[in-house]
Amino acid sequence: MSNQEIKKEVQIRYGQHALRAQAQQASCCGPQTKQASCCGSEAQSSACGCGPGVSYTQSIGYSSGETSGLPGSTVNAAAGCGNPHAIAELKEGESLLDLGSGGGIDVFIASEKVGPTGRAVGVDMTEEMLDLARKSAQEMRLENVEFKKGDIEDLPFGDSEFDVIISNCVINLAPNKDKVFREAYRVLKPGGRIAVSDIVTLGEMPEEMRKDMDSWASCVSGAIEADLYLDKLRDAGFTDVKIVSQRGSGHVFSAEVEGHKLQ
Repeated sequence: MSNQEIKKEVQIRYGQHALRAQAQQASCCGPQTKQASCCGSEAQSSACGCGPGVSYTQSIGYSSGETSGLPGSTVNAAAGCGNPHAIAELKEGESLLDLGSGGGIDVFIASEKVGPTGRAVGVDMTEEMLDLARKSAQEMRLENVEFKKGDIEDLPFGDSEFDVIISNCVINLAPNKDKVFREAYRVLKPGGRIAVSDIVTLGEMPEEMRKDMDSWASCVSGAIEADLYLDKLRDAGFTDVKIVSQRGSGHVFSAEVEGHKLQ
């Protein structure tokens, strides 16, 4: 598989998920869309903490207060594996970038935390997700949010634009994670920080799973070993890199990871 083939498959998968979300169907852990979103495999469902009778967003760490004011389509479109806000510690007036913002759930939560003097920006490569996010932003009349189309391996922003970068179960979908982390470092201001939730592994992924496109689009095949994930962040220039928390058990699990850019 080429990198472009992987990206195209991911776009198709999440474009379909966005359309289902707008039709108000079930979210990631629900039976109707389980195969369409990030909890699309047994391994990923375990890593997310999905289970019978469990709200998907609550199972990955969101409080009901964080999501209660959001449009139903936004919540239904959520396909993450954690809550990066739990470690981002956003402050009023900060500028934030969400890598792979999808339907906009994390951008909308951030917009309230950074306030009217702050800025919350999402970047995504899937047109259907961007359409959903922009419609929701218009519905909520948010003036401090923006959604741009772009590849997280080649961000459409200038150097040192953002105080904080977050991402939720998206970097594992990128074929070239080194480029993602270098780009994140580039657009962060000196002293800025990155806080991501992502899928990582213990040990090497079996080759047959690496080649399976359905598993890749379900956030499993693109996952890398936890130690390698942290090393790639360090290689990009980040300091104080660490796993803050993790959930799930077995070979594949979700983790909250943070790092900083030197002043």
